[in-house]
Amino acid sequence: MVVPDPDDAFIFEGAARGELLIRRCAACHRLRHPPTPMCPVCHSTDVDAIQASGRGTVASWILSHHPSQPDDAPRIVVLIDLAEGTRFVSNLIDIEPDAVSIGLAVEVRFVDVGGTVLPQFAPVVKR
Repeated sequence: MVVPDPDDAFIFEGAARGELLIRRCAACHRLRHPPTPMCPVCHSTDVDAIQASGRGTVASWILSHHPSQPDDAPRIVVLIDLAEGTRFVSNLIDIEPDAVSIGLAVEVRFVDVGGTVLPQFAPVVKR
């Protein structure tokens, strides 16, 4: 089970509702992820959040063999360039490791992992 801290609890609350939220400075509107208590640009501590589109592209990735819950299966850990202009670290699902590439278009999925809903990403399905 994930135990959020005051700086990232809003991410988990949003994910439970099916929303990918990104912290934003209420003063200068700069997005910041990972969330921090103070804006690195204007130094304001006033914050809000925006709902991100959940779309982006793979900027980097690794295949992690580190054992963790809920099982010991390898995970594809990705750095996503979100459409909103910030980056997000997550897992990539519904794809084999040999099919992953930099620039791959992805979209968010919300997955219950051991009792906590987490934002995960999957390749965009072309229709």
